[in-house]
Formats: sequence, C-alpha cells, structure tokens
Amino acid sequence: MNNILITSAGQRVSLVRAFQKELKKINTAAKVYTVDFNPLLAPACHVADGFKQLEKVNESTYIDRLLSICMEWDIKLIVPTIDTELLILSKNKQLFLSKGIIIVVSDTALVGICRDKRIMNDFFQEYEVEVPQPIDKDNLRFPLFIKPYDGSLSKDIFLVREESDLQPYFFENPKLMFMEYIDQDTHDEYTVDTYYDQHGDLKCVVPRKRIFVRAGEVNKGVTHKNELVDYIQQRMSHLDGAVGCLTMQFFFNKDTKRIIGIEINPRFGGGFPLSYQAGANYPKFLIQEYLLNETIEYTNEWEDNLLMLRYDDEILIRNYEE
Repeated sequence: MNNILITSAGQRVSLVRAFQKELKKINTAAKVYTVDFNPLLAPACHVADGFKQLEKVNESTYIDRLLSICMEWDIKLIVPTIDTELLILSKNKQLFLSKGIIIVVSDTALVGICRDKRIMNDFFQEYEVEVPQPIDKDNLRFPLFIKPYDGSLSKDIFLVREESDLQPYFFENPKLMFMEYIDQDTHDEYTVDTYYDQHGDLKCVVPRKRIFVRAGEVNKGVTHKNELVDYIQQRMSHLDGAVGCLTMQFFFNKDTKRIIGIEINPRFGGGFPLSYQAGANYPKFLIQEYLLNETIEYTNEWEDNLLMLRYDDEILIRNYEE
C-alpha cells in the first residue's frame, strides 16, 4: 500500500488534505497518516486518515518509534514539516530506505547549511545571490537588523533603529547576527516555493509575496510571476542534495530590481497551500516521482496574481478528555 506519513502535522490541515486528494487519484484505498507530539490538539491529525503520538525529535527513542509506526501503517513516503526534525531524518534516510520507506528530505550537508544562517549566506553567495551585509558589533550603523543564526518562527528577531534601542541581551546571546536592515517600504518580502527532483534539478518556482505574516507564517499572500522566477532558475537550477519542496525567502525591490537572499528551509512552508491552489502541485510531483517512478518536467503552469486570505476555522472533537 502506498501510504504517506506527514510528521509534526500540527495545524497543516491544508497540506494533509492536498496529499489525500492527490493520493486518492492513484489509489482510493491509500491513506495519509500523521504523527505529532500532541496529536489530540493538532487539527491536522483529526483530518488525516489516522494519527499517532510521537515523542519529540530530541528523544533517544524517536527514530525507532517512527520506524515502528511506518512499518505498522505500511508507509512508503514520509513528508517532514518542521526544521528541527530535518537533520535527524536526513541522517537516517538509508535506514528507512532499507525498509522500503522514502523520507522526502534533502541530504544532510544541505540541511546543515540551511540550519545555520551564517553558512547559508556563504552558500547563497556561491550561487551569486546577494545577501544582507553583515554589521560588526563593535562598529554599529543604524538601522540594523538582528536575528539568530539558527532561529525559526520569527523568534528573537529585532529591528534596531537607533543606539537607544540596543539591549544588553543583543550582545550576550552568541547566536544573534547583526546585519543590514532591508527597508520593507522599498523591498517586498517573498517566500518562494521551489521543487527539486530526486537528482537535485529545479522543476518549479512560485514566488509568493508576503502581505501579512502571523507567528512567522504568511496569513495573506499573492503569487507573482516576476523576476524571481528567472533569477532562481538561472542561478539555482541544480542544488546538490536538494529534494522535494524547498522554501526560499528573498527581498525584492521592484524599482531597482535588487534581489537579496535571506534563507532556505528545505521543507514545505506554512504558506504552501497558496502555491498548491495556484497549480504548483508538489504533492502530486512527490507521488509521481517516488511512488510511480515517473519523471517530473519543469513547469511554469501556475496561476499568477492569486491572492490568499487565511482565517481561523474550527475542528471540534466530541467527548474529549484530558
């Protein structure tokens, strides 16, 4: 059975439903399952075909328990969704593959690069992608931007407009990077959903302008077929070790055409449902590649100027007991 498992499902209801929809097209009996540290409180688990509790990724039993779940459910494809699980899953790809289970995660070297924004900046520059200029902590110029080299979900992000905004914490935390502030009055922020096949070749590029962000995840966004598509295709058409959906972030000045690389997350991003609804069918691509052994061709057939406005919805669980 070609069942699929989505890990750390959390609130990714749209992603689970997208995989269910595409998987049913090839096998009506196939299932999309989920795991989460607290599945009873994870909405995506309740729309999946089944769910189980899985300990946190830093627990010593994590891999053994995950493998056991996969064997029980006859899982053929694992789709991870959060940064913290990528490295350990990448390191164990061969273990799972020996059991006939494919983890859709980039190679360990690339995951390691993406987890450290200092190395990420060097990586971007190797591909002739400009990055924000670093600022020496002993020779500050304002305004400046501060963020951790291994952060996520917009935690420990600071805009310092003048010297009086500085805090001792900024200098005490060794993980914080000081860099040029990119003025968002003149630069638009884009998340770009890219798809790389199993050979590391780029097959699709969808820039999504981030209109409004909540808790680090896009809440309102719009697709744009702009200069970013050709820019990424020309510079990053092949990435060694890249697999599946890689979510890239850029700033783009539509007047000067300046493009600045910010980071890459080698996983599905929270705003991917917009790209999916626009026609960038990455769940289908994964099913075609890894379950049907089909080749994916490069495509630009997705809808331009598609606006997404998200809102809160409810999933009700009856007879819930804590």
